[in-house]
Amino acid sequence: MENKGYDKSWGTDSPAPYLSQTLRSQGVLLREYYGIAHNSAPNYLAQISGQKSNAMTRADCPTYEPVTVTGTAAMGQVEGNGCVYPASVPTLAGQLTSAGKTWKGYMEDMTKPCEHPELGAEDDHQKATPTDQYATRHNPFVYFESITSSPDCARNVVNLDQLGGDLKLAASTPNLSYITPNLCNDGHDSPCADARPGGLETTDAWLQHHVPTILGSPAYKKDGMLVITFDESEGQTTGPTGIAGGTDGGKIGALVLSPFAKGGTTSDVPYNHFSLLASIEDMFSLTRLGYAGAPGLNTFGTDVFNALT
Repeated sequence: MENKGYDKSWGTDSPAPYLSQTLRSQGVLLREYYGIAHNSAPNYLAQISGQKSNAMTRADCPTYEPVTVTGTAAMGQVEGNGCVYPASVPTLAGQLTSAGKTWKGYMEDMTKPCEHPELGAEDDHQKATPTDQYATRHNPFVYFESITSSPDCARNVVNLDQLGGDLKLAASTPNLSYITPNLCNDGHDSPCADARPGGLETTDAWLQHHVPTILGSPAYKKDGMLVITFDESEGQTTGPTGIAGGTDGGKIGALVLSPFAKGGTTSDVPYNHFSLLASIEDMFSLTRLGYAGAPGLNTFGTDVFNALT
């Protein structure tokens, strides 16, 4: 979801009661979960690569510009500026494929698999239209040449309408599913290009439509985990210092639902989007990428999987 601070999303007067009350009663609310930058794009990229922001990603990649690499810093960080990372930069998707695991990105309103601009071209999906509310910058997979140059991109980065069918069987459910709503349903726009009100009210209705299908799926019931979070808080708010990888995207919170998590509980362990990546990599016994491997970074433990204790 998009651009909402913790209090607005999870507070007692949240305009999203299904999220902040109904679902919260079924999962663990991470009350100290932070975005890593403003604006949107670097937060999405961080979740699948462990890469920090640069000037162009913080500007939300108005052009689909290759990263001009000037060097490599500690924690595998690419130095330079741009949006599309060279094939040498690893991703969670590539790790999963190499490990024999499956993954998919489900992008609402994407008109063709792996949709993205030509290299160097202006991104014509920065703003929604009444008939197309897909945002390239909210689809992290297409910013890595290791993915876009592979047939995996067309197979695995698909429209959201494929999710329901994939969830019917555990065997057809990817090991990792990354779901991005369109610019209205993610709460970004208000009002929306299609004349709906937008904001958290519209987000709540979207969640109420889709989440029960996920929670009712065989794969989720067996050993699944659903994480609902936002990219960044509104405005230019930041978080506390001392969290590896930073908190410059502000406090957003995250909700974790799982058969292994007790409903209606909370955690005050500090997390950010790099923590989410590291937690997923740990679950699949993968090497931690970029800032996901930072010393002292917190990852999900018994505070989250508290039904196991």
